[in-house]
Amino acid sequence: MEARLFWIGIAMFAYAWFTKRWTASGRLDDKLRASLWHALFLGLAGFSVTLIAVLSVESRLKFVGASAGSLSWREVVAGFVGGSLLGAFGLWRAYSSAEGAEKRRHFLNEDLEWAETVYSAVILASLLMYFLVQAFKIPSGSMESTLRIGDHLFVNKFVYGVRIPFTDKRVLRMKPVAAGDIVVFRFPTDDPESQHCGGTQFGKDFIKRVVAVSGDTLEIKNGVLVRNGTALGKEPFTQFVDSFRGDAPALAPPPALYQELWAGGALDTKLGDSMKDHFGPVKVPAGSYFMMGDNRDRSCDSRFWGPVHEKYVKGKAWVIYWPPNRMGAI
Repeated sequence: MEARLFWIGIAMFAYAWFTKRWTASGRLDDKLRASLWHALFLGLAGFSVTLIAVLSVESRLKFVGASAGSLSWREVVAGFVGGSLLGAFGLWRAYSSAEGAEKRRHFLNEDLEWAETVYSAVILASLLMYFLVQAFKIPSGSMESTLRIGDHLFVNKFVYGVRIPFTDKRVLRMKPVAAGDIVVFRFPTDDPESQHCGGTQFGKDFIKRVVAVSGDTLEIKNGVLVRNGTALGKEPFTQFVDSFRGDAPALAPPPALYQELWAGGALDTKLGDSMKDHFGPVKVPAGSYFMMGDNRDRSCDSRFWGPVHEKYVKGKAWVIYWPPNRMGAI
């Protein structure tokens, strides 16, 4: 979402910049040019509003940020339709104005004021969302009962360091990612066709708890986590909804191949979900984390699709702000 807002702000900035210069030079005194320029502004506005509306609906249907790096066909089509309709209205409105040049000049001045307001607001909002704090909504029960369906929360995006744009580097790190942290991250794949958890997860945002960090060895025995040789026992935040624990895979790969498949995100293609209660041992690679949902029987997590490299981490779950009876720090 923050990337979309940023480019909307850049588009509005460009519109305002050209409007000022072309109005001063008289290039927009022509009836057709002025009408087309007004139509362009309303088209940009229509595209932007429709795009944000589609993203808002999608984010409420599933825990997903528009982070895949490219516009989906749904966003493009919806935005184009919204922009075209409003742009056509703007062209008709300006060109057919009975009051002539004075009215068209009024339209352009109005457009300029709106463009300057919008670009400053959305660029500021996108920077806040990219560097500091972002809001998310929980659509599934994989983190119950810590986080419930419908919870709205803020994510602290600077606690693990401020990300330098267009890089995977962070600066001003306040603390490292630690076991026990609840973290929001982009699904760990750069392959748009990668299939996990029953579908394509590329570009989606997930929220899970960190159970192991770089260098840790993790194993699951009959549903119990064993980290670095120590059984963690019954963890107070976990939830098990199945009344039984599954059997260990009958034909697990040799340890070296097991590690390789898991680190490459391909273990679930070999073992399905048979490693839900019996897993590993594996060693978490350098710069990566092992993520699991608190609702262990209903979470598709690092057991199935592998480690999460730190470049995919977006921030730490901070506070629930809605509904009122759930407000509080996480």
